[in-house]
Amino acid sequence: MKNIFLKSKISNQLGWPFTVLFFAPFFFTACGNLEKDISLDLPVYEPQYVVECYLEPGQPFSLLLTKSTPYFEPFPDDLLNFVNNIVVDSAEVTITHDGVDYVLANAPTLNPTTFKLYNYTNPTLVPMEFDHDFSLKIITPDGKLITATTRILPVVPIDSVVVEFDEEKDTLARCLTYISDDPSTVDYYRRMIHQNSLIDSIPQQDFTTNDDYVDDRTIVFGTGYDFKEGDTIYNTIFHIERAYFDFWNSTFNSINSNGNPFGQPSSIISNVRSADDSAIGIFTGLSYYRVMTIVKK
Repeated sequence: MKNIFLKSKISNQLGWPFTVLFFAPFFFTACGNLEKDISLDLPVYEPQYVVECYLEPGQPFSLLLTKSTPYFEPFPDDLLNFVNNIVVDSAEVTITHDGVDYVLANAPTLNPTTFKLYNYTNPTLVPMEFDHDFSLKIITPDGKLITATTRILPVVPIDSVVVEFDEEKDTLARCLTYISDDPSTVDYYRRMIHQNSLIDSIPQQDFTTNDDYVDDRTIVFGTGYDFKEGDTIYNTIFHIERAYFDFWNSTFNSINSNGNPFGQPSSIISNVRSADDSAIGIFTGLSYYRVMTIVKK
């Protein structure tokens, strides 16, 4: 068990009239000490296996298998040692598709395009095939079985990208991205937009959405007037499963609640399964359409 001490302090900026300031010393004397230590008994944390596997057509099969750590554990001084402690080696990892087994070898690999690190890979390229499921099977070093199933969804193309300059200022432009949505199906999308670089820039927009609000066949994603002439805009539309939609949103909510004492705790919604709930994560296909646009008047 751990004892966590939470300190609560009350502080105010003085900006009151003189008469209030005159009585302030008497007020704070009456209040006494406004700082109090609270001891909380937390249950012993049980680490979980964490699986991340994104099947991208034309890219090698790649998977990251790690273990989670306690939230209140001190931040590591030695980052390399911390990574070595959470990475899980010596597992048996197999992805099956259309009757073919792809065994992923335990070999650390850095994707040169995305700079993402994986510790299980197979050089075979993921096929662009939308009619058959992909199944994941992991046997951990301690004998636990982790499974998951997914499917790669067809690409939803971007119909057009329109750049519009502000009529009043005429120096900044917005970007409108149009896609066609099938009204007979329930679809989920992840929309990303980068400015000038795909690799070393934080996306200006990165969110998921469903098509419940769509009345016709057209969806329009817009931006603010954030771009100037000469900027390069990268529009990316991912066609995603409901499982990835739930995982992404629950992860986003969990990150937002970190460090906020008034935030609502959020659990991760995952599509990987284990008999004793010892694993969380995501196994999903990534099909996307990307358009590069240079801002011009």
